[in-house]
Amino acid sequence: MSLAYAFKSAARSLAKEKWINLLSVFTVASSLLMLIFVFLFLYNTHVLVQKLPERFSMVVCLKNGINQEETQALFEEFKRRKDIEIAKYNSKENAMEELKQKLGTSRFLLDGLDENPLSSSFELKLTRQAALTQSAVKKIYNEIVKMPGVDDVYYGEKVVSAFHLVQRSIQNSSVIIFFAIAFGVIFVIYSTVKILFYRRTDEIETLKLLGATRGFIRQPFLIEGGIIGLLGGGLGVLGAFVFYIGITYRLSSVIPLLNKLVFPLEMLAALPLAGLVLGIIGSAIAIGRLKL
Repeated sequence: MSLAYAFKSAARSLAKEKWINLLSVFTVASSLLMLIFVFLFLYNTHVLVQKLPERFSMVVCLKNGINQEETQALFEEFKRRKDIEIAKYNSKENAMEELKQKLGTSRFLLDGLDENPLSSSFELKLTRQAALTQSAVKKIYNEIVKMPGVDDVYYGEKVVSAFHLVQRSIQNSSVIIFFAIAFGVIFVIYSTVKILFYRRTDEIETLKLLGATRGFIRQPFLIEGGIIGLLGGGLGVLGAFVFYIGITYRLSSVIPLLNKLVFPLEMLAALPLAGLVLGIIGSAIAIGRLKL
């Protein structure tokens, strides 16, 4: 009975104070819309970063004079390792042919060489788990460089460091931005509920005289704050989806890269739910600080 009254009271207040509530809904929607834009950027950057290991490889240069048995032993060792997905052997002759193809019309520069200065090598594709961890990449390097017949190992240490720096920056930025915007949403609903409370002072005093408990009086405000957050979240998702459609289908013809943007469907449910939770939190803080 009390819950039914709370919903009726909240609905009546939302209709009566429609302009204040509507302003709050649009403010919450704007805040959550900014959160969506930031999240979309961070999410798509994260997707791009996760694909980088697919292009990451480690080149193992072999010593001159290494025989076929030693080369085969290295190949078998690379195949046994669980942190290496693909091991591809490249002879010094193939390396020279590839170099000539890359030089194109300037390949005549190599005609004067008495012998092939290039070395045989292995190109190693690491597993995603190994490539995503900087310490794991460094460990693999230290182990391979000590193997018999290995002259040197190249894996782009600066690229790996930059890759992991971007990954950490994305994680830290997303947490900071989420809490900053969440605080703003909570504050908006806190202020709205506080205003609505003072506008219904006479009604609240009447309920207190009739013996209503604090929980009974507070329920409508919690529900109202939750509804404002829920509507704001839903409106924010709608705005973001329209923006996403406009970007991918209108501007992608001009900027093809925009066609690669991903809009996670989980956001359609997650954001209104986040708005609902933040709305209830803002309302709880507001009525918790008021004397009943």
